[in-house]
Amino acid sequence: MQLNKLVKALALTVSIATLAACSSSPDSDVDSSTTGTTGDGRAPSGVQTGAADRQLSPEEQRQERYAELRQDQVIYFDFDTSDIRSEFAELLAAHADYLVRNPSVTVVIEGHTDERGTPEYNIALGERRANATAAYMRNLGVLSSQITTVSFGEEKPLARGNNERAWSQNRRAVLVY
Repeated sequence: MQLNKLVKALALTVSIATLAACSSSPDSDVDSSTTGTTGDGRAPSGVQTGAADRQLSPEEQRQERYAELRQDQVIYFDFDTSDIRSEFAELLAAHADYLVRNPSVTVVIEGHTDERGTPEYNIALGERRANATAAYMRNLGVLSSQITTVSFGEEKPLARGNNERAWSQNRRAVLVY
């Protein structure tokens, strides 16, 4: 019986000593972080005790990058083409990834052209641009039921003007969620 009381007392003493050794005062933490010394005026030991920044996994980094890319919803085309330029591959991959992960979300892809050409030709070119963008996204796994295309041709210009700068801004496809 005496041995049992002794073991309990020893276990209690060890746990109290452990808790006391682990505790720190807030004043010493503030002093060491702002002045470069410990609470008693000594130089720090060289070990930083602050919280470590959590490293993102490659998948988390990719998701953050894709979230940034999805802020941009416009891709641009060269004159009189409906070919997707390589500079927009990652942007479209980000949108496709979002749509694949969210099958209930739909997107409307609007095809636009500059003012050069007949209205009929521009409607057809805008449709080819919207369809090319939709096909690219379907190849990345987006369901056909999630995509609708529409062509506005030259009817909704982004930039007004009769120069290459304005025309290049109007040759586009816009993803509208």
